[in-house]
Amino acid sequence: MVDDSGYDRQAADWSARMTASAPGKIILFGEHAVVYGRPALAVPVTEVRATASVQRSTDPGVWLEAPVIGLRAELSCLPQDHPLAAAVRSVFSTLDIETPPDCVIHVDSTIPVASGLGSGAAVSVAVIRALAAYLGHRLPDERVSALAYEIEKLHHGTPSGIDNTVITYAQPVYFVRGQAMERLQVGAPFTLVIGNSGIPAPTKESVGDVRRLWEADPPRWEKVFDQIADIVRRARELIENGAWRGLGKLMDTNHALLQELTVSSEALDRLVEAARRAGALGAKLSGGGRGGNMIALVERQNAPVVAEALLAAGATQTMITQVD
Repeated sequence: MVDDSGYDRQAADWSARMTASAPGKIILFGEHAVVYGRPALAVPVTEVRATASVQRSTDPGVWLEAPVIGLRAELSCLPQDHPLAAAVRSVFSTLDIETPPDCVIHVDSTIPVASGLGSGAAVSVAVIRALAAYLGHRLPDERVSALAYEIEKLHHGTPSGIDNTVITYAQPVYFVRGQAMERLQVGAPFTLVIGNSGIPAPTKESVGDVRRLWEADPPRWEKVFDQIADIVRRARELIENGAWRGLGKLMDTNHALLQELTVSSEALDRLVEAARRAGALGAKLSGGGRGGNMIALVERQNAPVVAEALLAAGATQTMITQVD
């Protein structure tokens, strides 16, 4: 039996529970400049994940549960610009489902919010995949990424597209806005320590501030963006050749340019300096800045020492991740 939405309800197994997850992400090089057409490098962080599950509801309607933000609400009660509700509605629209089945969508995440690890995009990707699967469809990665990008606009205003891309494909990428994704080939594994400043850092605000700087003096900031782009290209070459130790100096230079763009902070600078003093080969903020996370390139055996130094310098959380 096909209803008015075109969906074959008789073929669906509403007792089934569908689950999908998505990793976090970290930007290695190129944040902010990527919004202005320059390249960026980013990698997934599998140590943290967002997970969404969908199953039949005993209550009528489409229910959204996200305990981490204290949310339990029926879809129709949420505004159009609510990111989680928008992700759900985008799936129904894509699949031409006008009368959704009664279901509950439960979301959990271990990714710190507003920290530069792509929490919003990971939740969107997990929800889109789980809900589509529950409705009997497997959306291609390109479509999942495109839908997640639209939700990113609600989070960030003018997103680069890098979060939804890295998280959807779960691969290291060389990314240029508006161009096809290029997978980043890692010549030899390398280790990063991620330090969370504990300060929420809404990307929309820092992106907006950089936009105002650029509008006031485009020639000056275009030069800075070009310098960052050169760092990204050199970093890609080093990574692909397995010469990852050379990334340290590039991180330090990139951080100085982000300081010039006014998107660092006292807390981030303190963590960057603590990592360097503890033996990191280089360190920089990662993401929108003003708070959130920083990253340090380390020899693998020295990672615990750097992580401890970051905690001593005020980091609220650290993670050790290997890029390969």
